Amino acid sequence: MSEKRPPLGILLLDGGHERAHYALVMASGAAALGRDVVLFATNGGCRLLLADCPLLQDAREAHLAACGVAGVGTLLAAIAALGVQCMVCEAGLRAEDLGAVPLAPGVERAGAASFLAAVGSGQIVSL
Repeated sequence: MSEKRPPLGILLLDGGHERAHYALVMASGAAALGRDVVLFATNGGCRLLLADCPLLQDAREAHLAACGVAGVGTLLAAIAALGVQCMVCEAGLRAEDLGAVPLAPGVERAGAASFLAAVGSGQIVSL
């Protein structure tokens, strides 16, 4: 029986496609290896977890598909299936004037303290 690994917290600060895409790659990879993962998006990164994610329309999505690489849409579905906990920073939403915009299903509004509590003594990476 293997020892349970500490959770991985992924802090997404940027709303650009490349960072958001790689946050999803890291989240899905860690979750696929059996690690608990918490994805916390703030400021521009909040856009990734909106109900109508603008990154799905990014030109880079078509490029990734043409290269045989999973895009944002595929990875969002994967992290949902793998049980990744997704949080969006309430202050970050307000800072980006997104406070009234609906979030994707299963995404919770939270603060930094909630993210830190969910990760506990685990590792946090920032993208």
